[in-house]
Amino acid sequence: MALKLKSAITCPNCGYQKIEMMPENSCQFFYECQNCKTLLKPRPGDCCVFCSYADTPCPPIQIQRSCC
Repeated sequence: MALKLKSAITCPNCGYQKIEMMPENSCQFFYECQNCKTLLKPRPGDCCVFCSYADTPCPPIQIQRSCC
């Protein structure tokens, strides 16, 4: 299975969506929405903002490894 490195992340505050590159071997804990400037943090139980707010989970989760 090929890793997907691009993911559409959606701000839960304003609904703004942007395609972003995900780090291949680490978590991204914070993400600032370019539209409303809300600082996104992972939801409880998720390892990163991509697993919480994007349409594709982070690469370590895609290959079923711990990322944190």
